[in-house]
Amino acid sequence: MATTEERLQILKMIEEGKISASEGAELLRAVDHNKGSDAAAPLRGNSPARWFRVRVTDKRTGRAKINVNIPIGLVNVGIKMGARFAPELDQGQHGQLLEAIRSGRQGKVIDIDEDNEHVEIFVE
Repeated sequence: MATTEERLQILKMIEEGKISASEGAELLRAVDHNKGSDAAAPLRGNSPARWFRVRVTDKRTGRAKINVNIPIGLVNVGIKMGARFAPELDQGQHGQLLEAIRSGRQGKVIDIDEDNEHVEIFVE
């Protein structure tokens, strides 16, 4: 079962138009399904990572265009959504991202500078 905080975060993403209602429903089903799975296991010590965050900033204005937090239990769904925001990530980078998460790395795991956008992906 998803925590109240996770459910509210997903509903907020729908309300803000960051994801569609059907994507939100998929996230809610996945978070309920993934509770207790290996994906929710602690990544480092007793402090488990809880969020997968994708942030896209407009370099000209410095304003965040996208700032999406997804429960860590939904990493696979998060990577698919992140690929929509950062299509320049190739399959090797997707694998590299998953490996960094599974190995216990926390903090910024991807940092890409494009012409007008700065894409950052964090595990927190």
